[in-house]
Amino acid sequence: MISWFARNPVAANLLMLFVIFMGLLSLNNRIPLEIFPDVSLNSINIQVRLRGSTPQEVEQGITIRIEEAVQDLSGIERITSRSQEGVAEIFLEVDAATDERDLLADVKTRIDALNTLPEEAEKPVIHLRERRREVITVAVSSQYGERETREIADQIRDQLLSLSGITRVELDAAAKYEIAIEIPNDNLIQFDLNLDQVANSIRNSSLDLSGGNLKHVGGEIFLRSTGQAYTKRDFENIIIKQGDGGALIRLKDIASIQDGFEESRAIMRFNGQPAIFLQVYQVGDQNAIEIATQVKSFLEQRQASLPEGVFLDYWRDRSRVVHKRLQTLVNNALLGGVLVMALLSLFLRPGVAFWVFLGIPVSFMGAFILMPLFGVTFNVVSLFAFILVLGIVVDDAIVTGENIYTHLKKGEPGVEAAIAASTP
Repeated sequence: MISWFARNPVAANLLMLFVIFMGLLSLNNRIPLEIFPDVSLNSINIQVRLRGSTPQEVEQGITIRIEEAVQDLSGIERITSRSQEGVAEIFLEVDAATDERDLLADVKTRIDALNTLPEEAEKPVIHLRERRREVITVAVSSQYGERETREIADQIRDQLLSLSGITRVELDAAAKYEIAIEIPNDNLIQFDLNLDQVANSIRNSSLDLSGGNLKHVGGEIFLRSTGQAYTKRDFENIIIKQGDGGALIRLKDIASIQDGFEESRAIMRFNGQPAIFLQVYQVGDQNAIEIATQVKSFLEQRQASLPEGVFLDYWRDRSRVVHKRLQTLVNNALLGGVLVMALLSLFLRPGVAFWVFLGIPVSFMGAFILMPLFGVTFNVVSLFAFILVLGIVVDDAIVTGENIYTHLKKGEPGVEAAIAASTP
């Protein structure tokens, strides 16, 4: 192969130009830039909540029963679980030879057919485990209350999602909204009620129902009752029962209703102030450095329009790691090229130095062409490999160039010298 290209320089030059062109095209359009390589975790997660229950109750009532329901499925390599206060988590490790999505469908079928879970348990959440590729964290801190800060954080999240190239932004460890209903025992006695009756009334009144459809000449009309309660006022107006005189007893007549947040065990602060954090993720082939740049620019512009006492900032910018690796690779490549040109021009010939120097970027362009075909991206691992290989390429180029020059000094023709020096 070397001898054929050495004797056919036109084909060799055309191939070199093709490699350079395709390499640049692939570099600009086809190779994603991320922080760590995307790997499959081969795991299925199952989560079931049973509010107000102890870890022992969760284990006996949920965890063990789900494990027994799925343990004989083919493709499960290992089952691990964690039973905590109010929640059960089961992790199924999938065998490498098994299709994750087929097994996920089988797991859902088994759990849907399970009728021994406690009635109070929420619907199981079953999904494939995925590695979230965080890029940058946005901190929203303020001097106001928790609700005001949360509303501002929700606005910032929606505005970030509206930016081009950002498709996933999530609140990190933020307390969930909660409607707390407290009923004094005296009120239950006064109105001849118990907690089960109140709970059933709320459950049956706070829901959306389909009423079917009506057909007529102009088409179909779909009927739907929208009674789902979301706010404090919605819950206050739920009818619990009808009194002896026909008066309606509503929830607000017997209970104290608080529209707030779940009690959280964590206290989130940034620069000494209460804060809510937004995680910005990379999805698919998105560029991590471009995402971080967009977020920083948005925060700088948005800060000017926020009320006094509200602050936007960022931290844990993981794209900096990739950026520094890229800088290291580029600097080493430039330094290596300068050294090759200087040393070979000084001790050999400038012509030899130029072609040896040209071989370094051409070899890298060949790698850029193949990277998308094998699903390889620019990340801290692949960039570290490029930095290591750069030294090998430079050393080999110098050795090959010097060997060719040695054969030329012996009086061999240029083509024969190149073939003899490049083949074992």
